[in-house]
This record gives sequence, structure tokens and C-alpha cells, in this order.
Amino acid sequence: MRIAILGSGKMGSWFAKSLTGDHEVAVYDTDPTKSSNLSGVKQLAEVRDIGQFNPEILLNAVNLQRTSDAYEQVAPYLAPDCILCDITSIKAGLEEYYKTSPFRFVSLHPMFGPTFANMESLKEEAVIIMGESDRNGAQFFIRFFEKLGVCIFWSDFAGHDEMMAYSLTLPFVSSMAFAACVNRKAVPGTTFARHMSVARGLLSEDDHLLAEILFNRYSVEQVEHVTASLEYLKHIIKARDYEELETLFGRLRKNLP
Repeated sequence: MRIAILGSGKMGSWFAKSLTGDHEVAVYDTDPTKSSNLSGVKQLAEVRDIGQFNPEILLNAVNLQRTSDAYEQVAPYLAPDCILCDITSIKAGLEEYYKTSPFRFVSLHPMFGPTFANMESLKEEAVIIMGESDRNGAQFFIRFFEKLGVCIFWSDFAGHDEMMAYSLTLPFVSSMAFAACVNRKAVPGTTFARHMSVARGLLSEDDHLLAEILFNRYSVEQVEHVTASLEYLKHIIKARDYEELETLFGRLRKNLP
């Protein structure tokens, strides 16, 4: 299979490395230095070179803000039977784009990344495939992920972003609140150190990725849920209400799987 990848950031590079060997892979990035260390991968210097490569799948690994524009830039050089594929964390606007596109598509969301996942062993990690995706294209990626031991889940465009507000916005906001309150003079304990590691990992991510997730239209609801919970906790602490605090602890423990 000939696969062209747009963008050679963390995930674009991982897909390039993982697909090379079983498939013929080419990468195009506006910054050629990003993909210069990818061995066994064809480097494309200009957009029109994608036409000469003639990909069967075009995997779009640029950030969400540029995803549609990147498709439009490349579309004139693609064969009619080429399958488009995006891997964005938030799908806002993509369903509408695909409805007007003449190309078949697969929309994926790998629920793992180089910051926290062991990219050499992805067993029990997860990927979400949009149910509106082309069946043949989806089967290609199902085989690819199953070979790596990644669990396959399905969603639709309508439900995906709401789910991500819970799965991504909630932990992101919690880590950001922690980072906002860090005092460098404090003596860290074990719990503090673990939270610090998570916060550092989160904030090492690309700003565009963090913005995509936080600007999800369903994010505000999760943020309000966090702030309401903190206000309730503040009320309990001010009142020194041990009984109410024990009730809260019990409820929190039941929430955890």
C-alpha cells in the first residue's frame, strides 16, 4: 500500500515509522528537517510530489486548524480513489468537510501519544474509529492497530467530541489547575511528585493540540463541573464538616472503577 503522510510531528512520525516495512511510505512537511531522520521513508519536497507518489491513502497528521486546508492543498494531486485519513483529537468541522469531499475517508483518533504511552508496546491502548468512515479504509487500519495490540472502539462524529470533553478536557483541566498553583519553594512529597510528572507531560504537548481539546464545544461543561466540585469542597473545608467530608470521600471512591 502506498501511504503519504502530511506532517511529521510526534504522531505523523510514529505512523511513518510504524507503517514503513509493510508499506511504501512518503512524508511531506513544510519543514523538511522534521522528517529528515525518518529512515526508509520517501521525503517529498513539494506538495505536487504527492501526485507523482500517487498514494492510495493520504494520512493527514497536521493540527486540527490546518486539517481541512491541508486536504484542499493536496486534493488536486490525488487520484479519485485515494482514501483520506485524519487523526485529530477533536472532530469539529470534519464531518461537514467530508460530506462535501469527493474522496472516501477514514477518521481516527488514537487515544495514545508519545508523551505518556509506551509507543513500543501499545497493548491495551485504544483507538476510536468514526462509524461514518469508508469500510475498506477502516479495515486497513483495524488490521494495522490489531497487529499492535491496540483496542478498537467505534463512535460517530456526533458523539465523539462530547466523549472527549470527559476523556481529555477533564484531566487536562485538573492538571492545569495543579500547575497553576505550584510553589517551587514547597517540599514535594510522593503524591505531589506524581502530579508534577503528569502536569509536565501535559504541558510538553504542542500548544495547538492542547488548544484543540480545550476549545472543544463541550469543554466548558466539564470545566464548570470541576469548578462546582471545588466550590463544594471549599465549603466543606471552611465548615470543617467531617461527616460531609466522609460522605464526599465515599462518593468519590464509588466514582473510580
